[in-house]
Formats: sequence, C-alpha cells, structure tokens
Amino acid sequence: MTDLQTIAENYIAAWNEADPATREALLAAAFTADISYRDPIMQGDGHAGIAALIDGVKTQFPGFRFSLKGEPDGFGDAIRFSWNLGPAGSESIIEGTDIGVIEDGRLKTVTGFLDKVPAQ
Repeated sequence: MTDLQTIAENYIAAWNEADPATREALLAAAFTADISYRDPIMQGDGHAGIAALIDGVKTQFPGFRFSLKGEPDGFGDAIRFSWNLGPAGSESIIEGTDIGVIEDGRLKTVTGFLDKVPAQ
C-alpha cells in the first residue's frame, strides 16, 4: 500500500528546499526520474525541470513556504492533495490542488490546479 501522506509530504519538502544539493535528494525521493509536471502557468520534465520550476517560484515569491492543506487522498495509482503558499507564519496567498500518478511510491506525473491566486 502506498502512503499518500508521505508522498505529499515529500513533494512539499522538495518545493520548500532552497539548497540545491539537499533538494536533489528530495527530488529523487518525491519524483520518478521521468516526472512530468503541468499546471496553468508552468511545466517541467525530469528532476532538472522540476528544480528549475522550484527556483522560479523561489525567485518570484522569496520567503514563501508551501504547506499541505487537509489530508491527501487517492485510489489505485492516483493521489490528490491541496497546498498553501505564503509567507511563513502568515495566511496563504496562493492555494492549489495537485493530482498525481504514483509509480513505485513516487510521483510520475503531476497536474496542478490553482484554487486561489492574488488579484492582478
């Protein structure tokens, strides 16, 4: 049985990690080597592609942190979980829900949806 909580926590940890060397290990724990990530704003493939996305988010939102929102759920090889993004210790500015396909306990694909975004 796949531990959905651990998969979601590994995902959040990778997105929060600033140190590239530490992040590399977290990416390997969270994602298959051929990970494919898509959301309405960005996309990336492989660990290098995800690392570039993370760097972009960290540049655009310095000091912001991801956190899980609620409990992940899923069935078969699918997982769904929601997350918050905002300054540490403050209300979230952005919220989303991600749906993933699991392979060998790691995410093989992630499709992200933005549930709350700041007004432009």
